[in-house]
Amino acid sequence: MATASVCIVTYNSANDIENCIEAVLRQSFPVESIVIIDNASIDHTAKRVMPYAEQKQVQFIANKVNNGFAGGQNQAIRQTRSDYVLVLNPDVTLDPNYLTEIIRFMEQNPSVGSATGQLVFASNTEVMDSAGLGMKHTRNAYDLAAGELAVNWQETKQVFGVSGAAAVYRRAMIDDISYSERFFDEHFFAYKEDVDAAWRARKLGWTAFYVPAAHALHHRGWKKGGRTNVPLFVRQHSYQNRFFTLIKNETLGWHSLVIAPLIAATEIMKLGYIVLKEPGLLRCWPEIFRSMPSMLAKRKWLIQKAKQRNLR
Repeated sequence: MATASVCIVTYNSANDIENCIEAVLRQSFPVESIVIIDNASIDHTAKRVMPYAEQKQVQFIANKVNNGFAGGQNQAIRQTRSDYVLVLNPDVTLDPNYLTEIIRFMEQNPSVGSATGQLVFASNTEVMDSAGLGMKHTRNAYDLAAGELAVNWQETKQVFGVSGAAAVYRRAMIDDISYSERFFDEHFFAYKEDVDAAWRARKLGWTAFYVPAAHALHHRGWKKGGRTNVPLFVRQHSYQNRFFTLIKNETLGWHSLVIAPLIAATEIMKLGYIVLKEPGLLRCWPEIFRSMPSMLAKRKWLIQKAKQRNLR
């Protein structure tokens, strides 16, 4: 029988973590281990987690510094050996059959490297939060179905990738697409690391699926509002990480004659807006240039690996 582990990274998650863990413990699919990494929270997260850490299957690691979602999840994944790994946000509450439904589907479809269920807003369970990741021609990733009625998203379908909020990854895919034994790129720190992993997986022949039979509630906070509700450091990471995903994963070829002008036009308009409205984001550019050699090295590795499989 297939095995599964759950990896959760917390940061000031005291209000959510207990409901999250309780839902994991109620899973109908046996969970081999639950690994919780706390990224130096200054609230009562650790206090809320400690009673659960007394259970054999729960491992709790309290970091002294915040090494980001990507680093925390890599740290958690390294503690697991299961066939499947559920990467889970602490503000997500799973239905008891979430893992059962997704792993059943993935076991029947070996080429599927990742899958996600039907995530709805906890504040309004009739409205979709995410059905996975989509990708526009401008290479902007987005949450599929966000804001749409859940009743209209009842069919299993292939998607570009899965959101890191509640993503089930196949161990074989994790090992296959990891660079220097890291599944998520830790340069990203947080935000869009799931987009990067999804893109990398697609280029190496893995598929991703939305499985609506698996249900979960997402208790989003500041993401419910506009950009003014989003902290500056979040916007900075999101902005620079978009360039990292492009540098690492965008394929050059004849189609670039069509795609490149669209991307360029989008970025020029975005830059104009930033100069006028959000100049704080311009602080990202030194980091983007400093990271260029590393991103190009990762791009070269990916291209070579894809060529070995006769994939583009």
